[in-house]
Amino acid sequence: MARNALQPAATPPDLIRNFCIIAHIDHGKSTLADRMLQITGVVDERAMRAQYLDRMDIERERGITIKSQAVRMPWQLEEQTFCLNMIDTPGHVDFTYEVSRSLAACEGAVLLVDAAQGIEAQTLANLYLAMENDLTIIPVLNKIDLPAAQPERYAEELAGLIGCDPGDVLKVSGKTGVGVEELLDEIVRQFPSPVGDADAPARAMIFDSVYDTYRGVVTYVRVVDGELKPRERIEMMSTRATHELLEIGVISPEPVPAKGLGVGEVGYLITGVKDVRQSRVGDTVTAARDGATEPLGGYQDPKPMVFSGLYPIDGSDYPILRDALDKLKLNDAALVYEPETSAALGFGFRVGFLGMLHLEIVRERLEREFDLDLISTLPSVVYEVTLDDERTVTVTNPSEFPEGKVASITEPVVRATILAPSEFIGSIMELCQSRRGNLLGMDYLSPERVEMRYTLPLAEIVFDFFDALKSKTRGYASLDYEPDGEQTADLVKVDVLLQGDKVDAFSTIVHRDKAYAYGVMMAGKLKDLIPRQQFEVPIQAAIGSRVIARETIRAIRKDVLAKCYGGDISRKRKLLEKQKEGKKRMKMVGSVEVPQEAFIAALSQDGSAVEKAKK
Repeated sequence: MARNALQPAATPPDLIRNFCIIAHIDHGKSTLADRMLQITGVVDERAMRAQYLDRMDIERERGITIKSQAVRMPWQLEEQTFCLNMIDTPGHVDFTYEVSRSLAACEGAVLLVDAAQGIEAQTLANLYLAMENDLTIIPVLNKIDLPAAQPERYAEELAGLIGCDPGDVLKVSGKTGVGVEELLDEIVRQFPSPVGDADAPARAMIFDSVYDTYRGVVTYVRVVDGELKPRERIEMMSTRATHELLEIGVISPEPVPAKGLGVGEVGYLITGVKDVRQSRVGDTVTAARDGATEPLGGYQDPKPMVFSGLYPIDGSDYPILRDALDKLKLNDAALVYEPETSAALGFGFRVGFLGMLHLEIVRERLEREFDLDLISTLPSVVYEVTLDDERTVTVTNPSEFPEGKVASITEPVVRATILAPSEFIGSIMELCQSRRGNLLGMDYLSPERVEMRYTLPLAEIVFDFFDALKSKTRGYASLDYEPDGEQTADLVKVDVLLQGDKVDAFSTIVHRDKAYAYGVMMAGKLKDLIPRQQFEVPIQAAIGSRVIARETIRAIRKDVLAKCYGGDISRKRKLLEKQKEGKKRMKMVGSVEVPQEAFIAALSQDGSAVEKAKK
């Protein structure tokens, strides 16, 4: 099909289809999107590359989608040219928020399942999200060209889940292109066209935005009512900021300026604004003159699950880190941060993430895109501490833990869904029980596959739960979780003391049963990392005033007897006593300097920093 078959002018709503592709991680969403781009002709053979819509280096290196990407494609059916707006979504549990924003801008969803792996935990989570949004769903089995594919078996599983006939499940191969044209035909036939009032005041919903160094903030919108045109003045309804529309257009898949955007269309707006706080995801855009009075139902703000401190290794990089977080917040609405200071690490930010992969990706993006060197402290979750005088304190950092008698501590809990082959039930139960989990129920999807539902404390799964689950099930298990309220638990704050002085940076909040293990581990780690002093240094881990673990860094001793060759023993004893007195006096007045490398190694999550500090 010719590239210019679809002119970027306002398209009648009955010829528009807005849809997204949802699936578990690594089930072939981006590959299927590549084939659609090729078949519809918006990307020619010469410009084509794998994972075309994944624009970030990290996405291409890791082979995962992190950001949703929207693209407009023409498709002809029965002599009529339709406009398909497709949004390719991420699959990992940490980026469910990206998926929910994409679903709000669509009328239909293509539910993609790997024909060799079947339904996974995230498949179910995304399906339920689509059902909550009342979207039309087309079930599709991908990778049917693989030797290990079992399309008939998984078509029955999918049909049972959605409530359709196994014959209605489409079978495609994103790699070879088999069945993709039939899928595009079904998208046009099955998905409803967008509904909106063309004569009403313009209302468009912001579902994403990015920062361009030269053009300022680029805002991606889905028009619900009315029409937006270039050079008119628009208003952001939540901030009441007004701007002139310098450019308006569609993404096909590169930006193409248009004469306007009408009901149901998806496109971008450029106002030349450089202030990143003025374009909030979930906000409603309307005309500045005679605009709408009621905003669209926005998205819920995402709730951060994991908190970690981000500090620049060079303190002078603090302003750069602040600007970098502002710009990243524009591109990643799930990011929450506030300034904090640490006696050990200087100025930095307490940042809230949706999970550990989110933390890893954000840190990597900050380091690559803004050329920063960062330390991230040990992740922690949000605790509610109630004191005896009935005051309640919210703790996101162990250093905020209140002094005084604690009546109770509540911690966040998640409802986890684990899908795995039935032979691993015992190992999974053992792992979940060791992490203080409660089994809610268990269902067999088929004789070989089981779905297990657990409630687990969030603090127990943010570190290495997923890795442990994968290793116990030989990589076959999949995990999805969602917040499920809070529970009271027997938690304690473990402090680390160097020569009797607390070091806030090393404190943590753990369950009482695991406090001893943490204390021993941290004391042992610091013994290796802190250089020896002229005097003996005790390292202690304590709960309140009770010491639970101790290590001692031995003093460096000068050989004061080197000059005594031969002679009376009393002379030697006198020199040793003098040295002993000096050490005692030094211990009373001496302070322990902890080098920056030791802090970085003890607080960082990777082992390489520990090895570097030891050298």
